[in-house]
Amino acid sequence: MKKILCYGDSNTFGFNPADGSRFDENTRWPALLQAHLKNEYEITEEGMCDRTGFIDNPRGFLFSAQRHFPKFLSKSDKFNIIILAIGTNDFQFQYNLSSNAVQKGLAELINTGQKKADKIIIVPPVILRESILNGYFKIQFDETGIIKSKKAGTIFRKLSSAMNCLYFDINKYASPSDTDGLHYDSGTHKIIAEKLADFIKDNC
Repeated sequence: MKKILCYGDSNTFGFNPADGSRFDENTRWPALLQAHLKNEYEITEEGMCDRTGFIDNPRGFLFSAQRHFPKFLSKSDKFNIIILAIGTNDFQFQYNLSSNAVQKGLAELINTGQKKADKIIIVPPVILRESILNGYFKIQFDETGIIKSKKAGTIFRKLSSAMNCLYFDINKYASPSDTDGLHYDSGTHKIIAEKLADFIKDNC
């Protein structure tokens, strides 16, 4: 049986924009991905709300992919595929991260992942909706974050190609809920799982 690691932030964790709970195994996309791939793959879920990819998160170790990802992999067996879905939280205004910092940070995560996986699938950050400016997460994101989220795909796609990774453009199929402008609703999780399962079957 082949092994897949789904590593990411709150949208990998399964944050429910309606009430802040976690979607169950019949709803969140990594668990649904397991259902689609059946016994061909074993899925490991490693999502964390507010996890950043490219900066040292002040909330600590588990929230800083820079530090957590290498440690997590060092204690794991090799994976056939790592799905790396990280970066949205780095666009919070408190971090003021540049495009160069994003590119450098992503390259470091890819280098780390390639030591423990046959293939890396890069998933770009969700494109934030304007409604985020009127909801709870306006305490973290402003208009600049929305702009950065729209530009991130180009950086992620080019680096994926340069570093011999697969690129799954989630934003072709999925948009965040208008409820908070950041997180996917249950129907979107279903679409993501279906499209990603097809992508894996066709490319891996």
